[in-house]
Amino acid sequence: MRIKGFGGIFLRSKDIDALKNWYKETLGISMGDWNGTVIKPDADNETIFSFFNEESDYFPEEQSVMLNFQVEEIEAWMEHFNRIGIPLLKEPEKSEFGTFIWISDPEGR
Repeated sequence: MRIKGFGGIFLRSKDIDALKNWYKETLGISMGDWNGTVIKPDADNETIFSFFNEESDYFPEEQSVMLNFQVEEIEAWMEHFNRIGIPLLKEPEKSEFGTFIWISDPEGR
């Protein structure tokens, strides 16, 4: 079992346009019309960096951030979480982008 990297970093924003401008001016990160960008450090590793409105239901509204980790052996991770008492917040979701599971840290992220 190993974490390979981040699959996504998602931030809620009160003012997406202002935040996009800050990241462009400060770090040179340009965001697309979908309020995100793909950071690709290696051929087999890419990270989605994206902003969401405060009202978005993509992840719970009380969360200001959501992190997606790319992992090897997702089934082993699910067994590990079960063994140590970390519940899955919903059933695994399979899509063309991979299999996703959700857990929460002790502070609700």
